[in-house]
Amino acid sequence: MKMKNRLVKGKGILVTILAIGLVAVLLLTACAPGVPAEEKKEVKMGFILPLTGAPANVVQVALSNSFAYLEYFEEKGMPGVALPPGVTVEILWADDGFEANRAISIYERIRNDAVIFYVPTGVEGTPLKPRLERDGMAGICMNYDEAMMYPAGSIFSIWPTESEKFAVLCDWIMENWQEERPPRVVMMGPDAPSGHAADVMGPAYAESIGIEMLPFESGPYMGLDYSPQLLRISDEGADFVYMPGGTDSYAPPVMKDVIRLGLMDTIGFGGHGNGQSLAMLSLGPAVDGYFSPRCTPWYEEIPICCDLFENPQGDTAGALQVITVMIKAISIAIDNVGYENLDGRAVREAMLDIKDFDPYEIGRPISYTPENHRGSAMTRMYEIQAGDVVPVTEWQTAPMLVPPE
Repeated sequence: MKMKNRLVKGKGILVTILAIGLVAVLLLTACAPGVPAEEKKEVKMGFILPLTGAPANVVQVALSNSFAYLEYFEEKGMPGVALPPGVTVEILWADDGFEANRAISIYERIRNDAVIFYVPTGVEGTPLKPRLERDGMAGICMNYDEAMMYPAGSIFSIWPTESEKFAVLCDWIMENWQEERPPRVVMMGPDAPSGHAADVMGPAYAESIGIEMLPFESGPYMGLDYSPQLLRISDEGADFVYMPGGTDSYAPPVMKDVIRLGLMDTIGFGGHGNGQSLAMLSLGPAVDGYFSPRCTPWYEEIPICCDLFENPQGDTAGALQVITVMIKAISIAIDNVGYENLDGRAVREAMLDIKDFDPYEIGRPISYTPENHRGSAMTRMYEIQAGDVVPVTEWQTAPMLVPPE
């Protein structure tokens, strides 16, 4: 394994990367051991990440797991992916501090070096979308809204938008609702684009199927006290609270206040899959019933996640799929144009050649078309029950919520 330190050089530029106890670069060797150094050919992926700031704890684990994943497959190979002998994949990563201007600056510095980008949240994805379009590059985003996804362009994902996942939750609520009056639902999200992503098209869908939506409640990441928001929600008679963008930095602290205020007895709580995590489970039986419309299984359902990752999280399987899809696109692009002609445009076109790709048999194969870059719309509901995260529905297709022109 070859590693570099905090400085990444490329084509006359110098990118300073914040070290947080993780290795800076890892090469995935796709050939037999012993290939001469002069025959090795590097392909670079750009990871622009909030390694400091509100969602840092989740993203740090995702990056660490990406390195572990690549190291594992440097030795074991990768299901459904074959790179030519001598070709290696290098990750260039940098911390944007959960700030859009820093994400833009990083992208402009390394865009001539990387052939595909991972931009996990709307903080990175929203401002980078026009730049990716300009350069003909592909970016994979994990937490995004309809404005980023439609019309289909340079942003790709492996699951539906946040509003579309919320729509699956709404269907589940209506299927199980027993009272004659409409159920009352409120979103309570952090003050960030990811926290409001489900609010773009979600409320209109909910109201179209008979749900009464209450006013959106905002709260800070890593807040000290969410009592004002929660008491308002209780006074308004909410039946369900959904926390979009509810990572470990947000959802567990909110739930501590929910437990303290005794609201779990009268209101159903749930949120984004990253909030349905080991940190949430550590709160004990009081969070039984916490729900999530998940797009990947709980990590314990996938043997490789248990064997490989020391620090699993709510969407560990999502990070596994993302890194595999990125390398799959690179392998297809090399087959299409050859290593010498490989660039970002070739990789973006190769994304559209990915069809029914499910190397870990998760049950939701990834496919892309020119009109649909979601990867897979398959979603199912999970609940925390007796300390475990368990599915409570079958996989179903999330609706496509395209904004009106």
